[in-house]
Amino acid sequence: MQNTVKKAIFPVAGLGTRFLPATKSIPKEIMTLVDRPLIQYAVDEAHAAGIEEFIFVTSRGKGALEDHFDRAPELEATLERKGKTGLLEALRSTNLDSGAIATVRQRQALGLGHAVWCARHLIGDEPFAVLLPDDVIAADTPCLRQMAEAHAETGGNMMAAMEVAPDQASSYGILDVPLGMSPTLPVTGMVEKPAPGTQPSNLAVIGRYILTPRVMHHLGEIAPGAGGEIQLTDAIAREIEVTGNVYGYRFRGERFDCGSKAGFLRATLAFGLARDDLGDALEDYMYQLIAQRRAAE
Repeated sequence: MQNTVKKAIFPVAGLGTRFLPATKSIPKEIMTLVDRPLIQYAVDEAHAAGIEEFIFVTSRGKGALEDHFDRAPELEATLERKGKTGLLEALRSTNLDSGAIATVRQRQALGLGHAVWCARHLIGDEPFAVLLPDDVIAADTPCLRQMAEAHAETGGNMMAAMEVAPDQASSYGILDVPLGMSPTLPVTGMVEKPAPGTQPSNLAVIGRYILTPRVMHHLGEIAPGAGGEIQLTDAIAREIEVTGNVYGYRFRGERFDCGSKAGFLRATLAFGLARDDLGDALEDYMYQLIAQRRAAE
């Protein structure tokens, strides 16, 4: 079967208050992980999965997100004139075709489900992906591409999942799935932030989804959930009840929570160490820093 998922929603309306004052004047999604903004990692991952239409759910002050994927003729001309072909290629790789990006406003902060629902008219009757840019995933095969290949076989709805330690389960949405080592597992239920010791499995949902348009219908009907917000997990839970056509996908790769400062720093180190042009120098510095700290103790 061929991948039929061509549209992706990027909820980017948040204020990024955990990163103030850096986010006072720039969107959090423009903050750079090594030398690429967070949103670039998410868009590149979607593009590798065959996504052709990129839908940003934004709020006031997010214009830099669109600008980042637009052409910069003066900068391109300067780099070309100076013969900096490597930088020119890197710059042009961020350009998206005219019409590839669409934006819709989330005028009230009513949760992730509401943000996804704001894009309903652009989705229509097609399956769609949702990517949360805060979740950056290092993988040989991009996570969404893995999911798209699995979804081509199963159809329905799919959520990326990773194994978490029992003492971390209360921080995630946890899937109720049968025991097994298969990467694709049917979901019979979901528990949002279960009390310690009550989690149905060790598989936690992270910010990658492939969903049917029925989920949009559910989002338009469900009442606000936790925190008075429209929860995407509540709409998916209803889809489990109605059709049962929901799967968890245990992806291959490492996820970094770049919505927290500690997670952002861990990602910076991991991606920096993986770079041929930066890894050796960064590793040497880390060893020196650790040695100095131990000597000072």
